[in-house]
Amino acid sequence: MFRYFGFGSNMNMTSLKAKGVEPLKAQKAVLHSWRLRFNVQHFFRQEGGVGNIEHTRDTEDCVHGVLYECADEALAPLDAMEAYKHGYDRITVDVDAEGTIFTAYTYIGMPEFIDNRCLPSRRYLNILIEGARSAGVDSDYVLNLSRQRIHQPKEYPPFIHPEGNYPIFDVISLSQQPLYTALDGAVFDMTDARPLHEYLKGFFGGKDMTLFHLKRLDSSQSNETIDDIRHGRFTQVQRQYLDGFLNEYAKEYRYVGRFNYTQ
Repeated sequence: MFRYFGFGSNMNMTSLKAKGVEPLKAQKAVLHSWRLRFNVQHFFRQEGGVGNIEHTRDTEDCVHGVLYECADEALAPLDAMEAYKHGYDRITVDVDAEGTIFTAYTYIGMPEFIDNRCLPSRRYLNILIEGARSAGVDSDYVLNLSRQRIHQPKEYPPFIHPEGNYPIFDVISLSQQPLYTALDGAVFDMTDARPLHEYLKGFFGGKDMTLFHLKRLDSSQSNETIDDIRHGRFTQVQRQYLDGFLNEYAKEYRYVGRFNYTQ
């Protein structure tokens, strides 16, 4: 068993469970002499920055969050979802859970991913606020979160598949291409992705990532299915969200074909 302090989207139980982590216990907690930032740049530009904490040594500073107890087997998926040793490092901190001090793991941004110009997306901040409220975090802290400036992404057009005689992939053929990834029916080659995307080659490679992204919407209840994708059952918000990622995938990677969900 290990303890983990979540201060960003992982304050939200729905978000945490969507990452494959089912905590054994959860309680609100405070990390003193640290401050919350949103200066870890997301892998995709339209998403702005995501949560980080910085040690200030000022006793007036604090980060509110949720202290989880988790089974040992939950550490591997947690590390994977937090891009451990790539986007984030894992450290131990001492947190105050209603008067009792516990040592817990948490994650801080790696230097190459820090960009102090970043702001959180509306989607990401909504997930934090809902998680903090559900956990009973201090109301003034939640109010400050709600006043946080947000990233203003550009509007993306509907994604259009390039014309041409491209191959069609299915689950089996895509799995045989470790540097290919699919999203909402489009397949992309990540071979020549920029260095900051190196981690995603192993994380996305050979897989369709549509459900992964849909389950990270602030409106998600983690009940989205492959059948929804197969039949194009998307809300307007989901459609716009996927189009944003599709357009960014097309910038970051090379389009190589279509993905068939019917097989």
